[in-house]
Amino acid sequence: MVVASRANYARIKTAMRAIDDHPDLELQVVAGASLVLERFGNAIDVLEADGFRPDAIVRMIIEGETPTTMAKSTGLGLLELPTVFENLQPDAVVTIADRFETLATAVAAAYMNLPLIHTQGGEVSGSIDESVRHAVTKLAHVHFPATELSRRRVIAMGEDAAHVHNVGCPSIDLVAQADLGDPRSALAELNARGVGAEIDPDKPYLLMMQHPVTTEYGESLDQINETLEGVARLGMQALVFWPNVDAGSDHVAKGMRVFRDRGEAKGFHFFRNLPPELFAKLLAHTACMVGNSSSGLREGAFLGTPVVTVGTRQQNREHARNVLRTGHGADEIADAIREQVRNGRYERDELFGDGTAGLQIAEQLALPLPPAQKQLSYAVEDLLAEVSE
Repeated sequence: MVVASRANYARIKTAMRAIDDHPDLELQVVAGASLVLERFGNAIDVLEADGFRPDAIVRMIIEGETPTTMAKSTGLGLLELPTVFENLQPDAVVTIADRFETLATAVAAAYMNLPLIHTQGGEVSGSIDESVRHAVTKLAHVHFPATELSRRRVIAMGEDAAHVHNVGCPSIDLVAQADLGDPRSALAELNARGVGAEIDPDKPYLLMMQHPVTTEYGESLDQINETLEGVARLGMQALVFWPNVDAGSDHVAKGMRVFRDRGEAKGFHFFRNLPPELFAKLLAHTACMVGNSSSGLREGAFLGTPVVTVGTRQQNREHARNVLRTGHGADEIADAIREQVRNGRYERDELFGDGTAGLQIAEQLALPLPPAQKQLSYAVEDLLAEVSE
């Protein structure tokens, strides 16, 4: 299991637990990339506090957060991971979603004839992430997409339907299992973390998480400035995540720092990382989530959380009725937030799973794995034959 970011961990934790508990499976954990960096919250501490001690740590992030450093970090991961796999001798490798670390993991496993297990394949979104996700699908042997439409897309790409399982997303398991009750304890814990205004638990709050869009590199500073301005116009408390490690991260962080230094972040509290269960509780009780994280579309659907998703990062990704899309512009962002706050909670939607993904993944992995040599599925070959005729 290669876990390389705070988002990765939230999207695989319950599967890790189920694998670790399964009598026929042994869990090995490789931690790397931004998961092990202090400036991104040192999320490895959360992983270890949950009882998952890494069998190996891979440091693969080259500083700079530009398209060049992203490409080089991918290459560095591809240099380091084969040595880790050679030392650990796994029977299979699990990789998560669509990040550059995922691509390095997939290439290393494929060339070492290790069956590759991929979660969250078949989804359509924006940025380079979508291309990475589909490339990993073609390298992977067993697929755990999170929706039925994603399952069908993976099969349409020529993957054997017998090895494509719609189990939902493990992040939904965390939400389904968490004690979401009163958010007061979560907000009290949050006030002890990060920097900024103290959050009043008796008042509504917004949750903001915006990452750079790698295919729009150079525009991140303007984009985050518009979102911050739009959120500020509401005059509400706001819990704000620092961005991930993708190209343009420094520009987003700069916008947030300047906004705070100018004294414009009234009622804003900034933080780097939270345990997944704490984040789930905050998401469950926020008046609205704003930004471009997939958490609003995935966990937000299950929770019925009002969400405003900004820009193209989640472009064309499946979502439930709880999501309202906007472009980059403070006015339209503020208007969309007001509309969502007025609307309030939505009904639960199990588009991304019912809370049993981790257990299903473990049960499937306990079965015999397919051979390392992949083939185009016969169904697709038949379709191609029909087209040629």
